[in-house]
Amino acid sequence: MRLRDVEPGDSPAYVRMRCDPAMMAHLGGPYSEERAESQVGRDLALVASGAGMVKMIVVDSPVPETVAGTVALWRHEIDGAAAAEIGWMVLPGHQGQGLARWAVSGVLDEARRDSRWSVVHAFPGVDNAPSNRLCRRLGFTLAGEREMSFRDQLFRINHWVLDLRG
Repeated sequence: MRLRDVEPGDSPAYVRMRCDPAMMAHLGGPYSEERAESQVGRDLALVASGAGMVKMIVVDSPVPETVAGTVALWRHEIDGAAAAEIGWMVLPGHQGQGLARWAVSGVLDEARRDSRWSVVHAFPGVDNAPSNRLCRRLGFTLAGEREMSFRDQLFRINHWVLDLRG
């Protein structure tokens, strides 16, 4: 198992993740194939600009370079202030194996070594038990429940916070 940076050839993995109704159930439903493919370009630009990390979770498999999911850490505004957010996805065939915990921990460890990152936020849906459990296990503090707009929809989310400096 390893983490690697997103690459231009990752479109098929993005389509598998972002066009799957089950994978996108907590994120407003599946993307179109075109939108999923274009997300690769946006993520490559994010990484190139230094405003984020996007890592592919690559697992040992008979098929070389099998992507099981992704973890992203990026900068944007939260409540009008500059902030960092982390999010992750693991394909259904690879869920329940500890991959998300391993991969998110790896990205957080990398961010701790990089002084550009300090406080990280995560926003899983209140009904996304595995992601909320992961936040708790990785030491995030629950800041509360709130509504958040994403993809022109309102979601009830849990707001988790982790200070990487402490």
